[in-house]
Amino acid sequence: MYKAALFGLWGGVLSPHPLKSFQKVEKVLNLPRDFIRNTLVKGGDQNALYRAERGKVTLTQMFAELETDCRKEADSQGLTLPAQFSAQTLFDEVRRVEFNNLMLDAAATLQRQGIRTCVLADIWVDDTPQRDKTAKVLSVLESHFDLVVRSCHAGAKLPEPAVLHNALDKLNVKPHETLWLDISEESVKAAESLGMTAVHITDISEVLKKMEKLTGIKLTGEQMPRFCGPEEVSHGYVTVKPGVKIHYVEMGDGPPVLLCHGFPESWFSWRYQIPALADAGFRVIAADMKGYGDSSAPAEIEEYSQESISQDLVTFMDKLGLAQVTLVGHDWGGMLVWNMARCHPERLRAVASLNTPLFPVDPNSNAMDKLKSIPVFEYQLYFQEPGVAEAELEKNLARTFKLMFNASGEKSLLVFSGVLKKGGLFVGLPEEVPRSSMLSEEDLQYYVQQYTKSGFRGPLNWYRNVERNWRWLCSRPRGKILMPALMVTAGKDKVLQPSFTTGMEQIIPNLTRAHIEDCGHWTQMERPAELNKILIPWLKEIHQKASIPIFPKL
Repeated sequence: MYKAALFGLWGGVLSPHPLKSFQKVEKVLNLPRDFIRNTLVKGGDQNALYRAERGKVTLTQMFAELETDCRKEADSQGLTLPAQFSAQTLFDEVRRVEFNNLMLDAAATLQRQGIRTCVLADIWVDDTPQRDKTAKVLSVLESHFDLVVRSCHAGAKLPEPAVLHNALDKLNVKPHETLWLDISEESVKAAESLGMTAVHITDISEVLKKMEKLTGIKLTGEQMPRFCGPEEVSHGYVTVKPGVKIHYVEMGDGPPVLLCHGFPESWFSWRYQIPALADAGFRVIAADMKGYGDSSAPAEIEEYSQESISQDLVTFMDKLGLAQVTLVGHDWGGMLVWNMARCHPERLRAVASLNTPLFPVDPNSNAMDKLKSIPVFEYQLYFQEPGVAEAELEKNLARTFKLMFNASGEKSLLVFSGVLKKGGLFVGLPEEVPRSSMLSEEDLQYYVQQYTKSGFRGPLNWYRNVERNWRWLCSRPRGKILMPALMVTAGKDKVLQPSFTTGMEQIIPNLTRAHIEDCGHWTQMERPAELNKILIPWLKEIHQKASIPIFPKL
């Protein structure tokens, strides 16, 4: 079993290889093909580029050396270097690189299966005015791989064994436990000589197939997106009122997108969206909603009214210095973002809801009576009496989450109607139930750990403000929601059914719709790749229309 996979940077993870960029410049300047490469070769292992890659000189220092060497080589060949030739221009072209997303996805999949990943980067200390481009490359590498070994820090470059040993030592793995993948035949041979299994990259698709055979892990076809655990994100707290703090995590920079989860979840339910949205050029903030996880959980029911939670969210934004955000919500988070769009529209750039429709407010129809008329919402009536549902849900937290979290293709034991007659949500269900394929054991234990802190009192209190929420919304203007909006429905959601969204365009004229048919209630976890493909283009479009610049990392 392999414990680590090592990737060469150039040509595999990042393209094109610098030599390709050199050739492009040579063609533009009418220089002989491989003129720059041959100049470097003549300099041996002390040539300017190699010295920069080993950290002996900075990139600025290397420019002067390289230009001198190229002039000498041109003189020896009877050539005249064009006036516009410069090492700066040459490396401006080198910086025009793109990440190979298939390789990044493969690395993420290997990580999920417990294989550590590392990039060996023949790269320099960039002290030029254009160093921000190198910084962005390094930032992406650091966030996608367990280890990044930079030649300029290690003092050795590929294919030297020293840089390979450096990576093996830091990962604490043996050569025979390691895969090596690179475009360079020399480095492939060097890795093999150390006892590694080496794969020469010529065609990415073929390489992925070979990796599949070697590891037994599926790497071709659509992969699950990269996810972030608690240790891969920044954590913060905002005091929204005396004694009440909201915990949040964040990643990325750019226009802010605030993610609001539902019941019974936490910020962690967005673990597949946070990295993807950050890579797309957004500052992603995912909060533990009041009563959940590491946020405060006051006991008072009225603390969980939509009016109170909306005001808390406004204060949360104020203290983070956010005049406007795009809000994305799921389940109760979806209800919250629609109410924010109704009651605090000036604070929202746009709004998106997963699964949760916008339910019109009818002053002539009591909300509790309406709730009682919908059989699939009967469980919400069971949740009304404080202490009752808490006792059932907190009895065995692992069992609770196993019963609650199911993918649409899995057998669900929960029946949401008839709960009052049975006397509980889980009555008659087996004590031992399987864990959903959506959750790893580590994921499950994180939810358990989060709910061990404050239990279910706070989350259930969200359900105990039905009439209070109705009266508040009836007191507010009930005009149309005019901002850009997105409604994502899931074809197999048994509770928040797509049919409930019929007619939303009458209230939200600027509504975009998306639908994932083979998906149940837990959209972010069950169909993360499909959801990201919906969210990211929509987010980019609404910001571009507003002339707000976005700078994607990938």
